[in-house]
Amino acid sequence: MPQTLPRIYLAGPEVFRADARALGERKRARCAEAGLEGVFPLDGLPAGEPAPTPDDGVAIARHCFAAMARCDAMIANVTPFRSPSGDIGTAVEMGYMHGLGRPVVAYSNTALPYVERVAIAIGGSLPKRDDGTPVDLEDMAVESFGLADNLMVDGCAALGPCGGPVITRQTAFAVRWTDLTAFTEAARLLAAHLARHRHPSA
Repeated sequence: MPQTLPRIYLAGPEVFRADARALGERKRARCAEAGLEGVFPLDGLPAGEPAPTPDDGVAIARHCFAAMARCDAMIANVTPFRSPSGDIGTAVEMGYMHGLGRPVVAYSNTALPYVERVAIAIGGSLPKRDDGTPVDLEDMAVESFGLADNLMVDGCAALGPCGGPVITRQTAFAVRWTDLTAFTEAARLLAAHLARHRHPSA
């Protein structure tokens, strides 16, 4: 029997773009070049926008959880989305795959550390407490570990089977969703890991 390729769930907020499926195909092609089978979250869903109802939203979540359960690993796009942080849905998906014990490789098309992005979001600099802790405008501590995002996001990548930092690349703002340079690096890194340690999906 021919050997099946490792199935890789392609998490990220690209699903919200008008050209989401075309971008998914580009990512799938990069995966194939690395010897992987890319699984885009919209695979198997009807074309067009879903009905704006709670039931339809939960149905999509059910679809995505089922797709992840059938995959061997994940590549997650944590490029900042609508805030200084990555997409919250992608973060949930990373936690789910990490909980299954499957490799999660993450990338971001910004190289600015999280703490610097928070500073920009509130006007350019962060206030500090007397002990030097940077805080936001509500006096809540801002993580200053030099990580790509919230420590739990970075932790899903660093503490999982593949065990690496978030891959970062500073791209032009206009192409932050379409530049696949960091994604391609993530795919190659994951393919090399899976070639050494295959993690079969359930």
